[in-house]
Amino acid sequence: MTEHDSAVKAAIEGELRLLAPDVRRSPELLGALLHPDFHEFGASGRHWDRASIITALTSGTDPSSRHVVPSHLHGVQLAPDLVHLTYDTESNGTRAHRSSLWRRAGERWLLYFHQATPYCSQAFPPERAQAPTATGIGVRAAS
Repeated sequence: MTEHDSAVKAAIEGELRLLAPDVRRSPELLGALLHPDFHEFGASGRHWDRASIITALTSGTDPSSRHVVPSHLHGVQLAPDLVHLTYDTESNGTRAHRSSLWRRAGERWLLYFHQATPYCSQAFPPERAQAPTATGIGVRAAS
């Protein structure tokens, strides 16, 4: 196994541990996987720091603390101490695209940044579709 493969494997293992219900209920287990400067843009649009996400997940009040099923997990090592993971999740009928950055801290890999973007598996109806522009950003004409 190459160093690249082992870095991606370590990040994937950490990400999957973070999705485990027993880890999400334990401040100690959760905290051991999060970088001191961790932050997240959640599927709700809320910005989370390390302390607030630990509190929300371990209190059981955050809906994302429920059982989460990952799929389409892919990782790439961007630098010697940085791995980027992308994947999708489903939890109680809610789906999200996810992106995580894992940083090496000594001998451990810690989650440094995470973003979740909710999505619907159904395509937008034609009247909601956005036409691409020269900049690549979709714009919808006023009706």
